[in-house]
Amino acid sequence: MSEKGTVYFFTGLAGAGKTTIGGLFYQRLREKRPDAVLIDGDQARTQAGHSTSDGKVLLEDRYTTEARKAGAWGTFQGCRSMAEQGKDVVVCSISMYTEVRAWNRENIENYREIYLKVTPETLYKRDQKKLYSTKAKNVVGVDLPWDEPGHSNIVIQNDGHESPEEIVDRLFHFFELE
Repeated sequence: MSEKGTVYFFTGLAGAGKTTIGGLFYQRLREKRPDAVLIDGDQARTQAGHSTSDGKVLLEDRYTTEARKAGAWGTFQGCRSMAEQGKDVVVCSISMYTEVRAWNRENIENYREIYLKVTPETLYKRDQKKLYSTKAKNVVGVDLPWDEPGHSNIVIQNDGHESPEEIVDRLFHFFELE
């Protein structure tokens, strides 16, 4: 049987740098693992409908708690399947539920969780999607609850003191990928 892949999960609130840092990490990882896969949570949510554990498809509102959970379950079940086939997977997503992250740790053999933590001031300053400055609704960490990760492999304070490239260097060293 072939070697199992690793799932690298970049999590944090909107504006924490998940897509930027996870994308750079993925590009560098592909130099070692050409068949690595990148999954961005925003793209995954818009590209596919979500289904609940009972098979009900949720297309109407992808931002409800039920739809978000269904999307997270589907994403990580797919990640587990790819990792079992030997592919490395980089996932960039809020995935705001402790129970989902706990399932990942219990069910994905080579699961690595990277929590990109930022101050509220940094989130408001970055605000690329205008989620914080416009008082948008259904914003995780503002008007929607968020279970802050408590068991990540590594926590990176990403308030701009390191460049994204420096953070990726640090992650490659931490995960012994060099």
